[in-house]
Parts: sequence; structure tokens; C-alpha cells
Amino acid sequence: MQIKGELFFILFISVITAAQSQETLADLLGKYNSHSVPYISPEELAQQSKQEALLLLDVRDKIEFEVSHIPKAIHLGSDNSASHHKILSSTKKDAPIVVYCSVGVRSEKMGLRLEKMGFNNVKNLYGGIFEWKNKGYSVVDSAGKDTQNVHVFSKKWKKWLKSGTAVLE
Repeated sequence: MQIKGELFFILFISVITAAQSQETLADLLGKYNSHSVPYISPEELAQQSKQEALLLLDVRDKIEFEVSHIPKAIHLGSDNSASHHKILSSTKKDAPIVVYCSVGVRSEKMGLRLEKMGFNNVKNLYGGIFEWKNKGYSVVDSAGKDTQNVHVFSKKWKKWLKSGTAVLE
């Protein structure tokens, strides 16, 4: 009986551990986001950015942006700085705006702030720059050159980057 109980316990722990490690991106975003800012997929963003002018705002920290960012993105950061005012004061309230961060959590918060400021065409990049890179789209470094490097924000978020080279400085 002792062995059966131990085997059951080991099997139970293995199943629980496997279930926890199989958390999906949808699970993650469901945990941290309210989904109040509509998502745009990497595929939709790639297509839309070819067809129309849109404001692509990277809300990650400056060091993350300098390691790599989506081409044509403007660094906005997540704080309320003078650069926010400068960038946003010349933007029409109905202009198409896409915000992104590492996976889409910080960018949802920024999207909500933009909506409170009166911007009415804001979308959040589903899965952020990680999903953009995971889908095979290019990122550029601070010199504008293609790179495989992506800043992963923290060890916790690193697992969501499946393509490219994880950087954590």
C-alpha cells in the first residue's frame, strides 16, 4: 500500500507541474488584462501597417526599446513624461494607434490611459513584441538594423519568447 500511495503522489505532482508549465499566452493575458483595449494580432498589424499610416507606440522601458523594437515604432515608455505630451499632442484623437510591450500587459494599461485622454482608435498588440517575434516578424536595434535580440523584461517573462535571442540586462 505504501508504494501505491507514493506512486499516486508522484503522478499527482507530475500532472500538476505539467499543467502549470502549459499555461498559454491566452491564460497569461486573461490573468493580467481586462481585455478592455481591443487586441490586434501580429498578422493584422503587419498587414495594416502596409496599408495605412498608424502610430505604433512601444511602451517598454528605454533599455528594452534600445535592444530591439518593431520597425517604425516610437518609444513612448510607460511613465507620464514630456515625451508623451510631445508625441500625443500632435496626434488626432481618431488616429489609429497600436501600443505594445513585451507580452501585452503594460500596453493595455497605456491603452486605457490613451482612451481616457480621448483617443478612440487604440489597439493592443496581442502578445506584444514577443509574439511579433515568435510569428517571424523582424525587429530592429537602436541603430535600425535587423536583430535577433529581444529584451525579455524579467526571467519570469522569458519563457514567452520562443524565437530570437533573449536579452536580460
